Amino acid sequence: MSINKKFRLSVTALAILVMAGIIFFPKLKPVLFHGDKANQTVSAGGGGPQRLFASGYVLVPTKMFEVRKSTSSLLPDEEVEMSFETSGKVVGIYFEEGTRVKKGDLLAKINDRPLQAQLLKLKAQIKLSEEKEFRQRQLLESDAISRESYDQVATELQSLQADIMLIEARISETEMRAPFDGIVGLRMISEGAFATTQTKIVRLVKISPLKIEFSIPERYAGEVTPGFPIKFAIDGISKEFDAVVYAVDPKIDINTRTIVVRALYPNKNEELKPGRYASVTTLLSQIENAVSIPTEAVIPEMEGEKVFIYRNGKAEQVRVVTGLRTESHIQIKEGLNFGDTLLTTAILQLRQGLPVQLDTLVTNQNLTNK
Repeated sequence: MSINKKFRLSVTALAILVMAGIIFFPKLKPVLFHGDKANQTVSAGGGGPQRLFASGYVLVPTKMFEVRKSTSSLLPDEEVEMSFETSGKVVGIYFEEGTRVKKGDLLAKINDRPLQAQLLKLKAQIKLSEEKEFRQRQLLESDAISRESYDQVATELQSLQADIMLIEARISETEMRAPFDGIVGLRMISEGAFATTQTKIVRLVKISPLKIEFSIPERYAGEVTPGFPIKFAIDGISKEFDAVVYAVDPKIDINTRTIVVRALYPNKNEELKPGRYASVTTLLSQIENAVSIPTEAVIPEMEGEKVFIYRNGKAEQVRVVTGLRTESHIQIKEGLNFGDTLLTTAILQLRQGLPVQLDTLVTNQNLTNK
């Protein structure tokens, strides 16, 4: 028998077997196996309705916060780039870079020898003027001279005193002193250089405490007030830091519709440095005894939003009114009550009145949702 003839016989036999199976076994159906128990259905006894496996938990009162996250940079409590109030040759630099200084410490000085000479001359003149004013006052008291003569001498004395005060003020301008306690940075000029009022000498920074500046939406302007606590995290450091709001900008930014807030962190050990990136977390809109459910349990529809609860062995759909939303949970204002069993899995397969078998039931819920 040729190969082609054998092949035709085999095909004919296979076709006869398939036809026989269709005729004599019409009720055979394919069986599908699924590994996910939540998507399996079981018969409720012979040809009864299928029952869906699902998970759920009993709703209990929870405390909810709206968590707002924003970014910021750590700011020093005080910072200034030091410069002289007058121009001249730098004759002395009295600080070491990167060291601490106290308020009032002399940091640098400009040549003041001409001013000191003027001051010495005026002090010599004022001594004679004071003696002259004393003699003229005695003569005036004995009516030996006119009041006009005495007033002229007194005016000369006052003029010399004013000149001395002016020179002393100009001498103080040649001295650069620390306006507050802090740490000096790297100096930007050398001794012997000529400095003007625009010449930057050194930066002085106060890093304890530190400021954290961030923005919040305008609707929270009435909630965040001085004394409000916040938390912030620094990249590379595992722990969170606590800070307290000390000032709120009185004006809302019309472009971003946000309001700027500043908080203080003590930084007593000076472990944090200004300029570092910070991630700020603010807990807002605290609600006590809220009905809170996972966000994925809510099904949005054209008519509104709904969820499924477990009641009498079946799934029952309930229309809900939502409220505060967090990263993982949502508040239900209307539609659910404490004690209801919310279905949280197989959401897309659930239908009104569908028999449900609970494979997992959570009776204790975390009391705080953020």
